[in-house]
Amino acid sequence: MNWYLIKSYLRYRLKTKYRPKNSSFISDVFDRVVWETYPYYNFTAISKIRTALLRSKQKFEITDLGAGSKKFKNNKRSVRHLVKYNASSKKQGELLFRMVAYFKPKTIIELGTSLGLGTLYLAMGNPSTRVHTIEGCPEIAKIAERNFKAEGIGNVTQHVGSFKNELPKLIHVLPALDMVYFDGHHDYMATLMYFNMCLPKASESALFIFDDIYWSAGMTKAWNQIIGHPSVAASFDFFDFGIVILKKDMEKIHGVVKWS
Repeated sequence: MNWYLIKSYLRYRLKTKYRPKNSSFISDVFDRVVWETYPYYNFTAISKIRTALLRSKQKFEITDLGAGSKKFKNNKRSVRHLVKYNASSKKQGELLFRMVAYFKPKTIIELGTSLGLGTLYLAMGNPSTRVHTIEGCPEIAKIAERNFKAEGIGNVTQHVGSFKNELPKLIHVLPALDMVYFDGHHDYMATLMYFNMCLPKASESALFIFDDIYWSAGMTKAWNQIIGHPSVAASFDFFDFGIVILKKDMEKIHGVVKWS
């Protein structure tokens, strides 16, 4: 049992809930993105893929290039367990979709494809957005690729390899980063390293999303350093993940969103 996670959640529940009031931009984002419940037809398609994966009996040995797993003691996995413990949740995925639909980023980098459910939400949010997703395990990447093809997704480019090797290559060739989804290698030093790698190429109002910010004390420490960075204008703690907005002409805001 992850006692750090439990204690962190109890502290999170005691924090004051954020209510947008000082910024019309943030109020609009909360109304049209965070609290919006419109059932886009894409959600049904992704839910069908999730259901099929949960029924899968496929097992394989993964290549883990990150911080490891707190659920599994070895590298043998089943597809359904990856969906249960590693894939973006339906609620979080739908928020990702709405964020892309609202902000319409030209370029997204996703660190950690897994089975591609989160990637589908990102890609379907705006067909004009180019999503570059990095996955360290070739076997998992193959399953994700099948899911992309099943939905006819044409705006996703897969990169198989370590974040350390693949991310610098992407940053070098892309003109700007409008959104980055940090969803892998949950480690203090690695998270800060990837954040600092992406920062110089961040566009004027880029969004960075960090998954599992309370996964460990190290991840929480990294999150706190990131939200205190001078480049971060607004940050929002959803417990399961955190979002930062790099908008230079905005008053510094930090809020706790009662999400879980």
